[in-house]
Amino acid sequence: MESSKRGLCIVFGFLTATYLVFGAGERPAQAVPSYARQTGLRCSGCHYTPPELNPAGRRFKLLGYVDRAKDEAAVKAEPGTWQAGLDLLKTLPLSAMFDASFNQTKKAQPGTQNATVEFPQDASLFLAGGWTEHLGSFVQVTYSSVDDHFSWDNTDIRYARLKTVGGKELVWGLSLNNNPTVEDLWNSTPAWGFPSVSSEVAPSPAASTVINGGLAQDVGGAGGYMMWNDHLYLATTAYRTFHIGNSVPNTGQCCTFNTTGVAPYWRLAWQQSGTASQFMVGTYGLYIRSTPFNISGPGDTYTDIAGDFQWDLTIARHDVLSLRGTYIHQSATLAGSVAGGFASVLNQNLSQVNANAEYHFGNRLSATLGWFDTWGTSDPTLYAPGSISGSANGSPDSNGFIANLSWWPTQNLQFSAQYTAYTKFNGGTTDYDGSGRNASDNNTFYLLGRFIF
Repeated sequence: MESSKRGLCIVFGFLTATYLVFGAGERPAQAVPSYARQTGLRCSGCHYTPPELNPAGRRFKLLGYVDRAKDEAAVKAEPGTWQAGLDLLKTLPLSAMFDASFNQTKKAQPGTQNATVEFPQDASLFLAGGWTEHLGSFVQVTYSSVDDHFSWDNTDIRYARLKTVGGKELVWGLSLNNNPTVEDLWNSTPAWGFPSVSSEVAPSPAASTVINGGLAQDVGGAGGYMMWNDHLYLATTAYRTFHIGNSVPNTGQCCTFNTTGVAPYWRLAWQQSGTASQFMVGTYGLYIRSTPFNISGPGDTYTDIAGDFQWDLTIARHDVLSLRGTYIHQSATLAGSVAGGFASVLNQNLSQVNANAEYHFGNRLSATLGWFDTWGTSDPTLYAPGSISGSANGSPDSNGFIANLSWWPTQNLQFSAQYTAYTKFNGGTTDYDGSGRNASDNNTFYLLGRFIF
């Protein structure tokens, strides 16, 4: 208990000091990061609250991150059009982000301290903005205190054009990226879905579908997309194993997923936009053939098919209620994993649901409640027993709730408090790992302080 109190004091002290240095001196919001300096808009011009995009933010991304502020002559002719408030680096698309956090699980993990402070948790550098008239990027490199080095993070480089076909607007473009769904425009798919902040210290469930982060930053992909009449969105991307930080040529011995050929990703969505309401319903999926922990021999196949929706409703002029959800079903044939002793059941299914409701109180405060559920085929080899991270019964089933409260005293400073509660973890509620740990022992209280420039 004393260590918990000390940890809380340290974190709240850090958060208070950060606010006094960066937030209390000036109440008018500042534009961040480089996108805001480029466009001359406040962050609320593209976000309800970061990272949730509003219609303008989705269009900015659709058009390749290239929209720019009015030139100086236009600003002089129309005073007040430059609203961002940051005069540095208006043209150079560079940004930085710094995170510090506090983490505490309901019960300490055996042999470790609880109430952990990470200062920093991570720090990121971004090359984010327009390069030419039609070419722009979101490129992120992140330092992790757990790994103690910089590594490549989410990357999306776009070329986009706008045409008129049959009297209707058609936007088409090309994308180079390293994470299936990172190129998506909505916050219902995995790369930008809820929760957008999380602990690096707390235990997490063992099972997840491939499209839900299984290939993130481990592949390179090239594809195209189009939006017709601001309603119909279609995207396809072909991915190939990359394995950053491993030997070249690729030996494949490092990783679960080594693509055979290419892994195709597809996305289809329909959006309907009004003055006070925007609605999207869609589907997306991924197919991958893989030789686990090698580059030859029997292979595994995974087919992930998903459906998702997002509804944003403006309330009382400045508040927005967002409802989002996604369902992913994965069918897998694990011939390679069975042959290699990594699994014992050949044909497997895994399903995931993630749904959440978020209320944005203007652009300063948001409250979110989310529910998640994972279930599928039991496999005592793939989901083996083991302290904390294992499953005593070989089941992948996990579910629970996440509550988040986030506050932006200024646009480039964020404080978040988040609580994750598990009702089932790795197949059980009590003694799920066979070592006496209960699902609720992994309940996590998490605090984050984030500064972005």
